[in-house]
Amino acid sequence: MKISRPDRMPVKPAAVLACLLAFTAPATAVEIAPHRAVYKMSLTSVRSSANVADVQGKMLFEWADACDGWTIDQRFQLDFAYAEGDRVAMTTNYVTWEAKDGSAYRFNVRKLVNGQLDEELRGEAEMGAEGGVARYAKPKEAEVRLPAGTMFPTLHTIAMLRHAMAGDKVFGTMVFDGSDEEGLTEINAAVGLGVQGQAPPEGVEPSDLLQGRHWPVRLAFFPPSSTAAAPEYEMSMDLLENGVARSMQIDYGDFTVSAKLEKVERIGKPGC
Repeated sequence: MKISRPDRMPVKPAAVLACLLAFTAPATAVEIAPHRAVYKMSLTSVRSSANVADVQGKMLFEWADACDGWTIDQRFQLDFAYAEGDRVAMTTNYVTWEAKDGSAYRFNVRKLVNGQLDEELRGEAEMGAEGGVARYAKPKEAEVRLPAGTMFPTLHTIAMLRHAMAGDKVFGTMVFDGSDEEGLTEINAAVGLGVQGQAPPEGVEPSDLLQGRHWPVRLAFFPPSSTAAAPEYEMSMDLLENGVARSMQIDYGDFTVSAKLEKVERIGKPGC
């Protein structure tokens, strides 16, 4: 998942959660569980210099198997209160389809501010061993060249899980998600020690989706042209081996927003 600073623009997903033609990840098997999850989002810490005074809202994340690919439907409904007293309601709908071999990707993003359309992005991308290209139809026709090794969001998560299962502690690559007009982000992941089994998060009904191994993962997000040592922002998550995120926390430096799991349910697989 990729989420930019809400005091700069509406929430920007990616995904949560890899062009395997251009990148060789450990061959450990990953069994993704198609699922639908609801998270409560809230401000957990803030520094005196921050413009944001409060954040409250919900996030719906749906990861489904579409036979020849994976689909993600991610929706945010967030209310921001600012230090000057202003309040802003932001809604982001992010829908994607991604080929399971990492060769093709389609995206459709709509961002609303106080009920009015603020930004709409739509397009498709393709990847090969030597690189690829993303073609935008909205907000205007444009092309973005994708360097070799660029991953799309779903297979980036799968590749990250493969590295975690193999015991790798560091994993970095370029990711394209189409959530802004540039679309590319460098994501560096630091993976902690895996844990086998744990009680479900407080208030969440027990589910087999919350069993199995999970890893603490910290992601650092850098603009592709950045030379800065510090990332634009960071995100921590507790990631299960089936792709379910038990919790998330987004650190923007001067304030932090958490996403607490409230409900998770399995989505049936299609009869391919």
